[in-house]
Amino acid sequence: MTITAQMVKELREATGAGMMDAKKALTEVAGDFEAAIDWLRTKGLAKAAKKADRVAAEGLVGVAVSNGKGVAVEINSETDFVAKNADFQALVREVAKVALETGDSVEVVKAADLNGKTVETVVTEAIARIGENLNFRRMHVLEGTTVVSYVHNSVSDGMGKIGVLVALNGPEDKAREIGKQFAMHIAATAPLSLSEATMDPIVVERELQVQTAKALEENASSAKPKPEQVIHNNIIPGRMKKFLAENTLLGQAFVINPDLTVELAAKEAGVEITGYARVAVGEGVEKKEEDFAAEVAKMVQG
Repeated sequence: MTITAQMVKELREATGAGMMDAKKALTEVAGDFEAAIDWLRTKGLAKAAKKADRVAAEGLVGVAVSNGKGVAVEINSETDFVAKNADFQALVREVAKVALETGDSVEVVKAADLNGKTVETVVTEAIARIGENLNFRRMHVLEGTTVVSYVHNSVSDGMGKIGVLVALNGPEDKAREIGKQFAMHIAATAPLSLSEATMDPIVVERELQVQTAKALEENASSAKPKPEQVIHNNIIPGRMKKFLAENTLLGQAFVINPDLTVELAAKEAGVEITGYARVAVGEGVEKKEEDFAAEVAKMVQG
């Protein structure tokens, strides 16, 4: 398979690896992007990379909460300039309100009524009026005894670049107070799951394979290699424990008090976190890249 300059660029952006290392990784795995990330990590040439780190789009996330239910909707635009447009912001606010009242999916909300027209029609008319392509792309619904919302990089009330919802059990006053802190924590740390029990088994298995290969390779090149049972019984489990602690909400160190995990902070406050949602503008949307030829012409020729 031909390894293109664009492929190398995307891998570099996702991993922070050098140009030649990125090209070698892609060559080794026949152009498989995810496998190339794992190859680089095994060699100690890249940090763990989330898909969201290598995608981008503009727009806003709008959140709305009422009576134990919260929604976060994402509407994309072509430029950040439009995200600052009052007309576009009004659209996001209205769609979030309709989603809170009527929908559990994008399709249902698009067909719902908004001032006598369907939401889909309203979005289409906004495209003609604003002059950019707009896309109501996704939404998350969260329900619980108490649901708290937070918007990071807010441009207006209830909307910004990152929207977070947190559902909690426990006394409402305490849940609302610390729930806002937990929502801010989630915005900052982007956990992969609530707990180890809810972590995607595919993600866990992939990480185990990477850490196993990495530990064995490091041990093989060590001046004082350890017995394999030490690698399998101590080092690899220790690394997996750290991975789960860093990537599960309940296992993470609470940013406001790092001496406590989020789970312990919730217990001390007399509440329980039952769910969360974090929606960041641009996750999963590939952004058009400018020509990369000038930077890598020498490499491609080689």
